[in-house]
Amino acid sequence: MRVIVFGASGMVGHGALRACLLDDTVTEVLAVVRSPLPVEHPRLRQIVHTDFTDYTAVQDQLKDLDACFFCLGVSAVGRKEEEYTRVTYDYALAAAHALNAANPGLAFVYVSGEGTDSTGKSRQMWARVKGRTENDLLAMPMRAYMFRPGYIQPVGGATSRTPLYRAVYRATAVLYPLLRRVFPRYITTTDAVGRAMLAVARSEGAGPTVLRNPDINRLAVTGQDEPAGRPAP
Repeated sequence: MRVIVFGASGMVGHGALRACLLDDTVTEVLAVVRSPLPVEHPRLRQIVHTDFTDYTAVQDQLKDLDACFFCLGVSAVGRKEEEYTRVTYDYALAAAHALNAANPGLAFVYVSGEGTDSTGKSRQMWARVKGRTENDLLAMPMRAYMFRPGYIQPVGGATSRTPLYRAVYRATAVLYPLLRRVFPRYITTTDAVGRAMLAVARSEGAGPTVLRNPDINRLAVTGQDEPAGRPAP
């Protein structure tokens, strides 16, 4: 399986990249980055690209792919809706259109978030934008999966790029085992998210298209999706 990862320099993207490199069935990983990652691996190839709304310049490198793990994103804190929409919606849809055109049957896994609103009625700007992104990705003629994790504990060297979040993760790291037992529905890890992405990419569309932490944690352990017919959350 050949996988392309967006946002590999971020916390969730690190988990996706790590899962791919630890899985011998993933024959090649392409990381689309603005600047090279400080990572070397015989199965990792990096594509340095700056315009995430236009992939014409690298279109020839986006062929023969089986899955895309789209983990690129920014915090909505302090950002206006136009700026947040450009990164959250425009970047994701541009990548999906470019990859879908070159790779029929591609599995596109988009990292959204718990609380995303697909109705467009939420008072929270980020929830509306993420919901619109989910809706338009799911409407495309491809195997699309929306991951809506709640709290994600960084493990395996993953680090948030947001200073405030880094401080929170450091403070809660020691409490993670307890939090996982008390709030299993809302807690997961970067490694679990990465393994679950690989599981849905292999599922051939058998399970739900919108997945929350319980689904993510189950897939991370079993590696198998549930049968078709289960209603999406």
